[in-house]
Amino acid sequence: QVQLVESGGGLVQPGGSLRLSCAVSGFGFDYYARGWFRQTPGKEREGVSCIDNNNGETNYADSVAGRFTISRDNAKNTVYLQIDVLEPKDTADYYCGAVHDARGRQAMCVGLRVVGTIVWGGGTPVTVSS
Repeated sequence: QVQLVESGGGLVQPGGSLRLSCAVSGFGFDYYARGWFRQTPGKEREGVSCIDNNNGETNYADSVAGRFTISRDNAKNTVYLQIDVLEPKDTADYYCGAVHDARGRQAMCVGLRVVGTIVWGGGTPVTVSS
């Protein structure tokens, strides 16, 4: 059974940094792409960033471009989200998702949205406050 487990969230002051991790465990799942999404109460889950597992290409939401960096360590089966210059508006639960087909990869890594089947992690909270 495939599992995604996020870690690295926490409370940070405005202007600070965090590095989120998403580790994949289990078998029988060849993911095409992994992405980071975030969600606040009462709002839809928002695509933040994606990394294509085939060629390493990345994409970012306009609201985070220049402050967030997605990367991967294939040996550890882990994807990271480096978040710098945090702002209070970045406060949210952050989720990692993985898709296992080309259609899902296209939607996630071009449109930062979910189409088809996606495996989600349980999320990690990020709170930006002074």
